[in-house]
Amino acid sequence: MSCQELVELVTDYLEDAMPPEERRAFEEHLGICPGCVNYVEQMRKTVATVGVLREDSIPPEARESLLSAFRDWKRQ
Repeated sequence: MSCQELVELVTDYLEDAMPPEERRAFEEHLGICPGCVNYVEQMRKTVATVGVLREDSIPPEARESLLSAFRDWKRQ
C-alpha cells in the first residue's frame, strides 16, 4: 500500500469499516512508515477534538469563513 492509498482509506480504518485483508495491508504500511503513523494519529486527534464541538460554539464569522473555504475548495 502506498502513502496516498493510506490517506484515502484513513476514514474507513478509523471507523473500523475496512475489510480484513485491506486492514492488514494498511497496518503493514504503518509498520514501515513513520510519516503515515503520524498522519493517522493526527486524524485520530482531529476526530476526537471535532467530535466535541457544537455548531453553536463556533462564532458566526468563523463558521461562514470555514463554509466559504470548503465551498471554494470543492470547486477546484
